[in-house]
Amino acid sequence: MTGDPRVSVVVRAYNEARHIGRLLEGIRRQTVQDVEVVLVDSGSTDATVDIARGYGARIVTIAPQEFTFGRALNRGIAAARGTFIVMASAHVYPVYPDWLERLLEPFADPRVALTYGKQRGNATTKFSEHQIFAAWFPDGHGPQYQDHPFCNNANAAIRRALWEQHPYDETLPGLEDIAWAKWALEQGYAVVYVPEAEIIHVHEESWRQVYNRYRREAMALKQIYPHTRFGFFDFLRLWWTNVWHDWQAAWRQGVLRARWSEILRFRFWQFWGTYQGHRLEGPLTAQLRRTFYYPRRPERTLSRPRSVPPLVYDDAPPATRREG
Repeated sequence: MTGDPRVSVVVRAYNEARHIGRLLEGIRRQTVQDVEVVLVDSGSTDATVDIARGYGARIVTIAPQEFTFGRALNRGIAAARGTFIVMASAHVYPVYPDWLERLLEPFADPRVALTYGKQRGNATTKFSEHQIFAAWFPDGHGPQYQDHPFCNNANAAIRRALWEQHPYDETLPGLEDIAWAKWALEQGYAVVYVPEAEIIHVHEESWRQVYNRYRREAMALKQIYPHTRFGFFDFLRLWWTNVWHDWQAAWRQGVLRARWSEILRFRFWQFWGTYQGHRLEGPLTAQLRRTFYYPRRPERTLSRPRSVPPLVYDDAPPATRREG
């Protein structure tokens, strides 16, 4: 590679040998070829680092006791050389060969600070998580400018020059992406959702891990928006509302008998974690409440068929589409 790359992909990882190879293979087969990969490893004991080195990734290490999502990203971006920084979880992989191309296209507008793409699950994804992916990352086509800071660093890109002005918050237990997007909007920049920049996000979590994830994100949300509140009534109401919505979706798909109890448990741990993470007074903003908690029927917006054939990985059939 001559000179600095146009784009650097920063990947945070811990014991991701089962998944990271597919992500790196997907990056290698993108239409955008001037790509640097930086792996931020927080103490993996499996073959994660060896696999990444085999694909030519630059390795940055962070001690587990020092890890936060924001700190790991800051270390990785500091080591990266790209004009644009793409963040990708180690357990995601691109569906199409133009994933990076689509994710980067909106930066032709100098007002754009951040883009993020669609996420879908695979065959192992819990039913309710399929519904969450479809609600948070709806089908559609073309860049979609938004006036709120929702985004997700499992599949996102930012301008490095703006990160140099404002690095990620290293004190947050999660949602460092939301905090950074909030700052960018306050500076007059734009946040853009790109449905065509699609990845498969593999979550293989225990119920305890589901609880911890949502508890952590609720704790972060109240740091970003100190006056948020989420009481026990909110827990009961949103648990039942989302369970009922998911049961209806499962019934329409003919899988309710197989999935009803899983739905009940997932939504319980999701909102119990959210309840435990929230203990501050004040209203939750309406936009964030809709984005994070309220069910939405994804079939109202249809995705335009892509003319680009999806990537086919040697270790699996073509990407599994979500239920929803």
